Amino acid sequence: MRPVCLIIPPSAFLLDERVFMSLGILKVAAVLEAAGVPVEVLDLSGVENYLDVVGDHLAGSRADVFGLTATTPQMPAANRIREWLRALRPGARLILGGPHATLVHAAWRMERQSGRAGRAARAFAGLRAAYDVLVAGDGEAAIFEALAEAPAAVIDADDPKSALFLDNDRLTRLPFPARHLVDVDSYHYTIDGERALSLIAQLGCPFGCGFCGGRLSPFLRRVRMRSAESVVAEVAELRARYGVRGFMLYDDELNVNPGMLDLMQRLARLQEEHGEAFRLRGFIKAQLFTAEQAEAMRRAGFRWILVGFESGSERILANIEKKAARADNSRCLQLAHAAGLKVKALMSAGHPGESPATLAETRDWLLENQPDDFDLSVITTYPGTPYFDEAAETAPGVWTYTARNGDQLHSLEVDHTAVAEYYKGVPGAYDSFVWTDALRRGELVAWRDRIEREVRAGLGIPYNTGVAAQRYEHSMGQSGGERELPPGLLRRTPAAQAAGAGERR
Repeated sequence: MRPVCLIIPPSAFLLDERVFMSLGILKVAAVLEAAGVPVEVLDLSGVENYLDVVGDHLAGSRADVFGLTATTPQMPAANRIREWLRALRPGARLILGGPHATLVHAAWRMERQSGRAGRAARAFAGLRAAYDVLVAGDGEAAIFEALAEAPAAVIDADDPKSALFLDNDRLTRLPFPARHLVDVDSYHYTIDGERALSLIAQLGCPFGCGFCGGRLSPFLRRVRMRSAESVVAEVAELRARYGVRGFMLYDDELNVNPGMLDLMQRLARLQEEHGEAFRLRGFIKAQLFTAEQAEAMRRAGFRWILVGFESGSERILANIEKKAARADNSRCLQLAHAAGLKVKALMSAGHPGESPATLAETRDWLLENQPDDFDLSVITTYPGTPYFDEAAETAPGVWTYTARNGDQLHSLEVDHTAVAEYYKGVPGAYDSFVWTDALRRGELVAWRDRIEREVRAGLGIPYNTGVAAQRYEHSMGQSGGERELPPGLLRRTPAAQAAGAGERR
């Protein structure tokens, strides 16, 4: 059986790409392994000359099916990888899954249901023409349909009525991500000085924030939760296998889970059993946060929480459909600090009705409430967000979203396969694809930079620094035309290694 090669594109827009590994595609790899399918994982995170790596890998791989995962800002890199694969391995089957394919499919589905064809239809048609198979939604079961002899061009696993859509029980029973197929040691993340790895305990967020992707996608909107026993078992495995004591729960809003307190208690007991102290970090929803949750998280080992406060302006919070007021956000920070939890405030600029006055309110709220760290990003209008899905074309290539009170957000139509429009990127290197009636594109970026300078200076918070991308060198290979990838780029299952032994082409 020929191996399947799963590819993680680089994310050059990030400060440091080797922080959190891509767990979704590693879950797909795990189910393939469990079914006896040979798997290769080509992890290009943080690799500057990634096309060289793809080319050298193909010289020693028998794979004729390649599965790519991509977020929207990863699509330009994914597109270049696709073109390179088409040139070097003609006839190979190319599959695209992950957030971008899912979000574009959801946006296209909404357009079709409304009887109109717009930018989502154009984006979806482009993806269908570029890839042999598109997978929308959960990939763990859908991958087997994508590997069938004659697969459908679009596999919709973003439908709760589909057998491909995961429920709580099936999510719980899935194997843990196949982290052994990437170079775990090359990922460097710490929580209060403790080396940490990430995991996902639950999927989905039920709220309808205008800027957030997947509000019309059940894959990203419907909350699905693994059992507390399963989550604790994964934590225990990561501790035993990799020796880590830090854990980032990379879930949307841990406290939407009614079983959150039980999970916290189980995590605390696991540490008591081993006589150890963990360090944890995760996301919570401000208006749902309670003193009981804060204290339970502290006992479980949490030292940091991340909260999408987004804005210090009541007007903007209402336009976002955040369902949280300034007072909710301030109370959340106070509860966290009272329990000994540090808070990273996640803020954004460029929402409908944004103006110098609303951005000044955001700056002042940060200075007044004193989070321990913060991000401030220029908003983007990705497919699958209400800002994208509910906008109308008001001029050629210009789309306008209108909030309930009439405030508007204007955005450019972007070819995401060519332009890395990103929500969170390198400070000082932002561009804005949106503007409001009060702020032009460049003014939004200037305000973002100004607020970051003033808040970091006022609160004594240093700038985040990243790690430069590594460069793969051909000279690192062996003689005789055989080349080995440097650590961190490729791992193969034993079955795949055996299948490819002795064969070069």
